[in-house]
Amino acid sequence: MVLEQIAQRDISDARVLEAMQKIPRHFFVPDEMKKMAHDDNPLPIGHEQTISQPYMVAAMTTLLTRLIPDGSKVLEIGSGSGYQTAILVHMGYEVHSIELLPELLEQSKKVLQELDLMPTSMTCGDGHLGIKEKAPYDGIIAAACAKKLPKAWKQQLAEDGVIVAPISTITGQHLFKWQKQQGKLSKERVMAVRFVPLVRN
Repeated sequence: MVLEQIAQRDISDARVLEAMQKIPRHFFVPDEMKKMAHDDNPLPIGHEQTISQPYMVAAMTTLLTRLIPDGSKVLEIGSGSGYQTAILVHMGYEVHSIELLPELLEQSKKVLQELDLMPTSMTCGDGHLGIKEKAPYDGIIAAACAKKLPKAWKQQLAEDGVIVAPISTITGQHLFKWQKQQGKLSKERVMAVRFVPLVRN
């Protein structure tokens, strides 16, 4: 999966490629999906949610981690299956994840514990609100699409921090990257994407 579907495209960060080689994606999908776990496609994980396409995980991880120091504090919005969580924890980041659905949170927690890749904290709650008590964050990464960039994310982002997230636009969903410098956010559109919506409680 990593050599044929990711490394041959535009992903060259050795740390990201190593993490994706080491983390067994099939642990994070339902039993009936395990045969397809290493295809470069998103897969359903129940509750109308998906595990992201491996290439998209690699691309988003690269966008985030190349701009923040090793070991930085990261807020993960919509942790879902826990696969993105595992990648970031393996890479040595202090991860604080939030997931709206308690069933998914408990399911992913079991897998992460089994793999010894538990994040620093896991919270059940509305991703729009972030996790204020753990802020500020050097990086924020979201695996669900908001209608606009939530105000809480802007407030909880540290100076020189980075946000990588999909947002709905009039032309469809697009992945964006924001950087905070001198208290202001600059925005860069990266690519067209398709994610599940970031829903509220």
